[in-house]
Amino acid sequence: MFFVALCGGAIAVFMYTLILENREGYVSPLSGASQPYHHASFEPHAIRDVSFPDLSFAAEKAVHCVVHVKVKSMEETYGSLFDYLYGRRQQVPREGFGSGVIISPDGYIVTNNHVIRHSEDIEVALNDKRVFTAKVIGTDSATDLALLKIEDANLPYLSFGDSEAIRVGEWVLAVGNPLNLTSTVTAGIVSAKARHFGINTNRTQVGIEAFIQTDAAVNQGNSGGALVNIRGELIGINTLIISQTGGFSGNSFAIPATIAEKVIIDLKEYGVVQRALLGVTFSRVEDVFSKEKEELYITSILEGGGAAEADMKVGDVVTAVNDVPVNTFAELQEQISKYRPNDKVKISAIRDKKTKHFEVTLRNIDGNTQIVLGDNSGVILGATFETVSHKEKQDLGIRSGVKVKNVGQGKLKTLGIRDGFIVTAINDNPVNSAKDIQTIIDAVEEGGRILINGVSSKGDVSYFALRK
Repeated sequence: MFFVALCGGAIAVFMYTLILENREGYVSPLSGASQPYHHASFEPHAIRDVSFPDLSFAAEKAVHCVVHVKVKSMEETYGSLFDYLYGRRQQVPREGFGSGVIISPDGYIVTNNHVIRHSEDIEVALNDKRVFTAKVIGTDSATDLALLKIEDANLPYLSFGDSEAIRVGEWVLAVGNPLNLTSTVTAGIVSAKARHFGINTNRTQVGIEAFIQTDAAVNQGNSGGALVNIRGELIGINTLIISQTGGFSGNSFAIPATIAEKVIIDLKEYGVVQRALLGVTFSRVEDVFSKEKEELYITSILEGGGAAEADMKVGDVVTAVNDVPVNTFAELQEQISKYRPNDKVKISAIRDKKTKHFEVTLRNIDGNTQIVLGDNSGVILGATFETVSHKEKQDLGIRSGVKVKNVGQGKLKTLGIRDGFIVTAINDNPVNSAKDIQTIIDAVEEGGRILINGVSSKGDVSYFALRK
């Protein structure tokens, strides 16, 4: 019996070992190894399990909603060396092009501000070859966005999607007119979110930047075009590339829909963006315990601002806006930019290693909760104007002022006035809006004198005179 049992046990061990050693990817403990292994090679049969998204639906939908924007302007230049020596300038026509996205059936189009800036004539060509003259409804230099309007009906259009919901690695399409190649579609993935470069920043305000980075090919002429997801929803406005050559080098950047949609609604409704401010400044400060950089460490609180009234303090580290986590300044900007002055938001912040919550009533650029009226959208003396912030007035030591946003072709440009010049008074009457300027000029008789007082962005005082 003992012999039979011994033989049976030996046979059982042999068969068990034989079976397991024939299993693919297994090393028997009897060989001295203790862990299973798996080959790193890609097995041919796995190809059948790989699937790629069908992008044709999104492409066919978006291509009919993206337009070719052509602009014309006049530029002063010297025709020859003698012209330069004698200060004689010539008006030379310039043409540019870009893209735009139809966002409503009645002809509203979103594009980049840098595409149409300084233009005198804007022409929009649809994918069906029809051509329209476009009117500028409003622009916003802080986000580099502009709203145009053409007169037509029942146009194909794209709806804004949720750019916050897109994930890194998700497929996207860039649609536009690169290098004047109309109706071009390129594909890629989302490479990163909330990129911030500071390119929209100017002396009066912080540029609103939280770019979506993709590897979809974008070149000159794509600016203002659409970035769409696989469902054909507009999730971004293609804006810039980073390149050593000026051509696509693997990275492109788009303004997210969460920012663009709110800006466009404001421009359409008010003619100017209702920009909400928290009333704090930040600095990257190293945490001595974690050795990490705290990017949302509050270094100053604006007196009378929303944060001050909510009892926020210097040293607080902001972590969330309405329970949406924020870790960078770009992410914070993206969240705050969705709101208007007088809106209340819940700000979460760390103080003394504990999380505190604050209800902050957001303010506008002038420090109050009122809606800013868009009377600065009209053209006066060939130029358009924008509001001067309270901070810039303090910096320049002025009590009044309206900034020249786009000097265009007209009497102001003839006088030598350039973009950024601040008109403080006309005929000794202080001005604080384009409406003030228009009212004073309307009261001047034909042929009467118009005296313009103002300062440059550096604070240099200048005086100009002209006849109406």
